[in-house]
Amino acid sequence: MPKITYVEHDGTSRTVDAELGTTIMETALKNDVNGIVAECGGACTCATCLVHVEETWLDKVGARSPEEEDQLDFAFDVRPNSRLACQIKVTETLDGLIVHTPAYQGR
Repeated sequence: MPKITYVEHDGTSRTVDAELGTTIMETALKNDVNGIVAECGGACTCATCLVHVEETWLDKVGARSPEEEDQLDFAFDVRPNSRLACQIKVTETLDGLIVHTPAYQGR
């Protein structure tokens, strides 16, 4: 199983096992990771699962979809490396992925 590390805004980090085919958001919720709200349950309609992907992982997580871009237009603390965790599928190539959660999830 790939391991994903979530770093909270205060620097606390937690590494968890992720099931292949799930999303980074689903993995966070399953493992009670703080900082992922996921109000829409992964439908890409709320932007409350925003994460900042470590720069070295950007190519591996892939590009934002047009729908994801639309949601990020209204999200809080958006950066060039921001992604919605519900839109990142867990694959073997993401073993070791590090994402940071913002201090606030919302618009």
